[in-house]
Amino acid sequence: METQVENDELIIGGRTFRSRLFLGTGKFSDLDVQSRAVEVSGAEVLTFAVRRLNLDRPDEPNFLERLDLQRFTLLPNTAGASDAEEAVRIARLAKASGLCDMIKVEVVGNPKTLLPDPVETLKATEVLVKEGFIVLPYISDDPILAKRLEEVGAAAVMPGAAPIGTGLGILNPYHLSYIVEEAKVPVIVDAGIGSPADVALAMELGADGILLNTAVSGAQDPVLMAEAMRLAVEAGRKGYLAGRVAKKRYASASSPVEGMVGR
Repeated sequence: METQVENDELIIGGRTFRSRLFLGTGKFSDLDVQSRAVEVSGAEVLTFAVRRLNLDRPDEPNFLERLDLQRFTLLPNTAGASDAEEAVRIARLAKASGLCDMIKVEVVGNPKTLLPDPVETLKATEVLVKEGFIVLPYISDDPILAKRLEEVGAAAVMPGAAPIGTGLGILNPYHLSYIVEEAKVPVIVDAGIGSPADVALAMELGADGILLNTAVSGAQDPVLMAEAMRLAVEAGRKGYLAGRVAKKRYASASSPVEGMVGR
């Protein structure tokens, strides 16, 4: 087991990561808090909305300039896209700007729930995979869609635990476990996570990683929460690898009853 844990790496699109925690960079109160949260989280992959950057004015201050970007893999996302065409355009813009060839496809189908549009997400993923992108699509917890995306070449799938920013935790652990069972690419749980307990549960269910933003940036102490989330990812992953005991309907004594006084 020790060797299994030591060699436990996450591989996405041919890239290897030791950390299974991806961190979003939005909504922090200031750049100093953001930098310290990133540091203690241990995250190697940082996500951000391309639309947050002024790509035409690289000299303007932004959150990226506070970080040593040589240490991180950047994962731009297409947040704000309402259809496949727009998502593809944003991804191409990010690639042309030299940000990264990895892209998180995010196509919102409903402005109230911010739930992803499955049809447009699939269309955008197909196009971007053919153009050579390493595509990580954000989806709802739909096992069928997850499989379809894998078949068209997605490097990972990112099912939401609950709607973005709600902090409701994992609403449907059965669907998430179905996705994990069938997937041949990494499963990164994204959106709706509220606490370290949610993170540990997702990892115990077999998720390969977690993407967080609001749960950390919106905490009363974002830096402390970032550390708690890192520990929860590690604990949940080790719990998954260790294998939990089966649930039973009736009690089972921890100590043998043979040889007890009076027997």
